[in-house]
Amino acid sequence: MILSDVDIKQALASKKIIILPKPDLTTQLGSCSIDLRLGDTFRVFDHSRHPYLDPQKKDYSNEITKVVKVKRNENFIMQPGDFVLAVTMEKVVIPANLMGRLEGRSSLGRLGLVVHSTASIFDPGWDGKPVLELGNLGRMAISLTVGMRICAMTFEELKTPAQTPYTKKKFAKYVFQDAPIESRIHQEEK
Repeated sequence: MILSDVDIKQALASKKIIILPKPDLTTQLGSCSIDLRLGDTFRVFDHSRHPYLDPQKKDYSNEITKVVKVKRNENFIMQPGDFVLAVTMEKVVIPANLMGRLEGRSSLGRLGLVVHSTASIFDPGWDGKPVLELGNLGRMAISLTVGMRICAMTFEELKTPAQTPYTKKKFAKYVFQDAPIESRIHQEEK
């Protein structure tokens, strides 16, 4: 079952779902989702210095990316074909009996902006700032403003609570993240 606006309000009021800073429900609450705002930290790829990505090399993606901080109400320009990691302003905590799903906003999608390339699911027990996998699929640059509503999160109820919530997983790679952390695929067991 997907939570409606009524369910989301109740979950926020009872602290079943925690979103900090507290969202403005008049502008951020949809019929069955809540909009999250673009944070100030971006991880950009330095593609001109490296010929390819090697996901198995330890800390390699940290070597080929750099962090860019943008001030509130200032712009981050995404050129056509750009791919960057970004973070929402909000920290989201999801209980063991819910999962979150991150989706783009239609108005931005119509400009060519995608907010996730594959990672739309936030496991039960998630605790941290959602990281966005931003891509500009269009032919023109897109100006993004820190603080703008960038994506929507929906919540789905599980039939039973997860036995091992994300924060309790032995190999969870992105627990309590508060910045756009580089890929940690190299930490996976082979």
